[in-house]
Amino acid sequence: MKKKIIYELNALYREPMQVMGYVFGEGEKSVCVVGSMRGNEVQQMFSCSCLIRRLKKLEERQELAAGKSILVIPCINSYSMNIGKRFWSTDNTDINRMFPGYQEGETTQRVAAGVFDAVKDYGIGIQFASNYMSGRFLPHIRMMRTGFEDIEAAKNFAFPYVMVRDTRPFDTTTLNYNWQIWETKAYSVYTTDTEEIDRQSAADAVKGIEKMLNAEGVLNSRVSGGYHYHSQVLGDDSLLSVRCREAGIYENKVYVGEEVHEGQLLAEITDPYEGTVLEQLTSPADATVFFQHKAPLIYADTTALKLV
Repeated sequence: MKKKIIYELNALYREPMQVMGYVFGEGEKSVCVVGSMRGNEVQQMFSCSCLIRRLKKLEERQELAAGKSILVIPCINSYSMNIGKRFWSTDNTDINRMFPGYQEGETTQRVAAGVFDAVKDYGIGIQFASNYMSGRFLPHIRMMRTGFEDIEAAKNFAFPYVMVRDTRPFDTTTLNYNWQIWETKAYSVYTTDTEEIDRQSAADAVKGIEKMLNAEGVLNSRVSGGYHYHSQVLGDDSLLSVRCREAGIYENKVYVGEEVHEGQLLAEITDPYEGTVLEQLTSPADATVFFQHKAPLIYADTTALKLV
């Protein structure tokens, strides 16, 4: 393993921000894995650290394919991570809405440009991603329809689901989209959480990546455990949204991954002052819980759960 600085940003009143990369193997730029780009993506950074630990062992055992190299970048936005702020600490911009970046632009544009210059030539790009909705998800692989997506290869992660959705205008400034446009096979990996550590989900994700890289000829390892699914491919219209009308204290009555039946109680919202039940959310169909809101408070007209 070699450790190197991918990008460095000088600062007036603190040490420079260094984006660190960990390189395994030598030769063709085969795989790049990126962890947290936002300051609250703790699980994403942790998952990358688990992957680095695993790749160290595989390299020691000489189970990396000859002539292949793997780059892992655990965290791009350590400034925001250090203060627990999701977006850039000074102007609240999102690095993952700045790709491919601009060297003469705003700070996050320059960070994105420096990082993308280092990762754009890899054959496979994997990002540990988070969603704009705060909550817990069923683990899945997510891709955009760009004309360069490889759905069959995505099934090699052996995750329960592969979600493929249409590209929206703001997607054109994400890392995943730009990877695909530059002809990198790109995948976003979603574990269960973002702001809390889920060791089992991280371990399963690492094993899924290892399975995928074995299938692609980058690794020659034996993988035990993890997911063993024939991934179901989902589209934009595959999920059922359950929205609330009321605001208040929110309590889930089911868990992510649970199979529920039509009419079953999914969650309850109570008055924060009087304790009376304001609303009960029930399942519109027989389904599996794919996403659930987990914060103790919820706003009115919010998507509380998604079912598949």
